[in-house]
Amino acid sequence: MELTPITPIISFDGIYIKRDDLFEVAEVCGGKARTCWHLAQGARGLVTAGSRYSPQIAIVASIAAKLGLLCHVHVPTGQSTPMIDLAILKGAEVIRHSPGYNGVIIARAREDAKTTGFTNIPFGMECEEAVVQTASQVANIPTDVKRLVIPVGSGMSLAGVLTGLRQHNLQIPVLGIVVGADPTKRLNKYAPLFWPTIVTLVKSRYDYSDSCSARIGDITLDGHYEAKCVEYLQPQDLFWIVGKRP
Repeated sequence: MELTPITPIISFDGIYIKRDDLFEVAEVCGGKARTCWHLAQGARGLVTAGSRYSPQIAIVASIAAKLGLLCHVHVPTGQSTPMIDLAILKGAEVIRHSPGYNGVIIARAREDAKTTGFTNIPFGMECEEAVVQTASQVANIPTDVKRLVIPVGSGMSLAGVLTGLRQHNLQIPVLGIVVGADPTKRLNKYAPLFWPTIVTLVKSRYDYSDSCSARIGDITLDGHYEAKCVEYLQPQDLFWIVGKRP
């Protein structure tokens, strides 16, 4: 399995910052883009499902456009968002569902992939590829990091980070700021068994659909994910920036 180069870690005001948002392909950035790019190789077309606010739908559509592939995006019915608009701009067919529960759109995407022969890019990038690709990025963590702080959506980025910590025999406490639904089920499936002993999960005081504004240094943080972590940061933390919204 091909792995991408290691993204850098910088320091700002006593805090380390993992710039995984600096991975870029097809004009989209971050860990989800890395995973999607690898999953898309050799595909006939791409299918995915996501929240109306999720950058995943725009990421998949952008990578499909880059590869010259058709793309179907399954989302809940509701007002359009910049992510939906970008997916349409990239040529994706956006298919809306009511009710738009996660289970519904996930099932519809799977059915679509089975019917068309397209590659299904799983909701929340829930797959082993995401774990492997993210784990590879742990290699350059400084030895004096006291704690790792990461936004937690589906939990797949966190599962990858924890796998990387195990591979490098690093015993670093992890604070996960939960910005979506409870990730415990996916962590139990994809993360190392020891994960509850080093991870503290804290539910963000913001709803997932709420966007807040925050910067760290000259980095503008994603309002639905990383921006919700800033209030928890302490000196000698490693703040893991998962991605950057297209």
